[in-house]
Order: sequence, then structure tokens, then C-alpha cells
Amino acid sequence: MKALGIVFSNIHDANLPELVRLRTLGSIPFGGRYRLIDFALSNMVNSGITKVGVITKRNYQSLMDHVGSGKDWDLARKDGGLIILPPFGDRDSDTLYNSRLEALKSITGFLRHADEDYVVMTDCDNVCRINYNDVIEFHRINKADITLVYRKNKLEEDNAVTLNIDTENRVTALKYENKTDSENNVFANIYVIKRSLLQNLIMDSLSYNYRHFTTDLLSAYVNSMRIMAYEHKGYFAAITSMQSYYEKNLDLLDEKNRHELFGDRSVFTKIRDSVPTKYGACSVVKNSLIADGCVIEGTVENSVLFRGVKVASGSVVKNCILMQNTVLGEHVTMNCMITDKDVVVRDRRVLSGSENHPFYIPKGSMI
Repeated sequence: MKALGIVFSNIHDANLPELVRLRTLGSIPFGGRYRLIDFALSNMVNSGITKVGVITKRNYQSLMDHVGSGKDWDLARKDGGLIILPPFGDRDSDTLYNSRLEALKSITGFLRHADEDYVVMTDCDNVCRINYNDVIEFHRINKADITLVYRKNKLEEDNAVTLNIDTENRVTALKYENKTDSENNVFANIYVIKRSLLQNLIMDSLSYNYRHFTTDLLSAYVNSMRIMAYEHKGYFAAITSMQSYYEKNLDLLDEKNRHELFGDRSVFTKIRDSVPTKYGACSVVKNSLIADGCVIEGTVENSVLFRGVKVASGSVVKNCILMQNTVLGEHVTMNCMITDKDVVVRDRRVLSGSENHPFYIPKGSMI
């Protein structure tokens, strides 16, 4: 069963406006050495999907720099491989898309020239490990028209899509729900559908002037089509806000979460040649993820440090996420902070957010 992959790199940019000011959602750094798109692409490749289209919208220069030709994901191929799908890809399109369905309308030519039987679609804000072969097999055995992947979890954000599911795993309704502590069937924004059916649905949406894939198209066909639900039971992190970005990064300090996410299947990323991290004689590091190329002379606790971070002597970093090439001077105190790339904090500064409201420092800032 041949499958075509489609990754939406910009759909949820509005959820993290600070982090996407100069980049797409897909190129947001995560977990010390990865970008969010790495997890989507790695799941595709590990499932044998070797043709992947990445739909872009704006600010995608950093994304192109990261993925390049797709070589690091074994997607630099003569036939298929990694294909960047920029906006205005359709000759009749003269405006930027504002929804998933409008994005799909702009790549009708890409879908028409593909020869794969199935299409697997996913967003970039999903950090998980999933075998799409299992989802496709579930789709085929259940003679589904569309299969939606969901997880059982409490609603962590407002306007989350939940699924009503009957005893045969068939979706009977899709609803938007607000934040709650009760467990729900939360849609993971992962779809499996036959390519020919997807093309027909896109053409129908043009006829009916549908704008949104979930609220207009899926809701309209939920009774007339066989829409099935596949439960994902492993680790899943939805990056839907700055708060969730902070929390899900720190989730990786838990060994159980790291094992469920990485396990025995590789998560590929762009290879960079960096020297090993240097730890000073008086440095103290506890329960932290430290990427290569760092220089640690001070204290780091319960934090995630990306490549090239420097923590000078006397400085104390707790519960922080420090992105690439952040430099801290001497006797700096930081707690519950997120620094973007190339941030410099001068000597003897004291900066603190809170666990419920981490403070963010934009790229290239000097404090």
C-alpha cells in the first residue's frame, strides 16, 4: 500500500505568535536538538512513506534551511522524496490560504500527479511516535473512507476538536470543546484518506464554497461517509500555546516520556558537526537535557539547553529552555525562562517567570 505524506507547516501559527515571528511552526526548536517538523517527517520515513509534501505559507526560509533536500531523513530521492509546496502553488490562487481546506485546494496539481493510493496528513504541532502502517491497515480493514487519529486526554486548550465514537470506532460527531479536566477523545489532526477521495472532496468543497476541512467538510459528511477513529496510545505532546511549548519541553526530562517518544525508532534531524559539551570544574547539572557544543561553568537544573549555550561561572539556571547560542554572563540567575536563539544575558542579571507563565526573550536580544 503506497502512501503520500502531507505535512502542514503553518496551520497553527496563531497559537505561538512569539515563536513564529521569524519562522514557521514546523521549524520551532524542540527538545534540545530537534525542530517540530522532525517528528512529522521521521514518522513518515519510519513508516516507509518516501514522498512527502510540506505545505508552507510564510516565513519558511528557516524551514527550507533546516530540511534542505531531505537528505538527513533519507528523502533526497530522484523519484518522490521531500517536496516543498509554497503558497500560490495553483495557477488560480492569488491569496494566501487561511485554513486547511484552502491549503489543500492550492496543491491540487501535486495530488493529481501523484500515484500513491493513500494520503497521510499531519500537522507540525504533534510531537509523537506513530506507525502510519498500522493506521493505514486499520483504515483498510474497516473499509473506512477517512480515518482520524485521536488520543484520550483532558482538554488542555480551548477550541479543541473532540470526537464522538460509537462501539465500532466510527465517528458520529465532531465538536469543538473548551478546556476541561475530564477525559475526552481529542482529535490529533492526523488523517488517512484515499487520494482519489481527497481529490473529489476538494472539488466538492469548491462547489459548496466550503472553507474549513473539519467544521465544514467532515461535519457535512460524518453521517453519509464511513469516518473511523484510530486511537493513539503512546506519548503525545500537542504544542498549542507558549505554555504548552514550555511544559512539553520539560516533559522530556522524564525518562518514561523520552522512552515513549524516542524508543527504538529514530527521530531524524539535520546533522550538525559540533564539539562535545564542556563542563567546568565547579559546574553542577541536575535533571537536564544538554545538547552538544555547550559550555557549562555554572549550575543548571531541570532545564533544556540547545546547541552552543554558554553558562558562565556563578550563574544559576532552573526550569528554563535556552535555545541555540544563548550566552549567560557571570552570576546570572534565571528561572522559568524561554530564550530564543542568540540571546545574550549580561552579568548579574536576575530574570524569572513562573511555571504557569514562563517569560520569553526574543531572538537576538541582549539583556
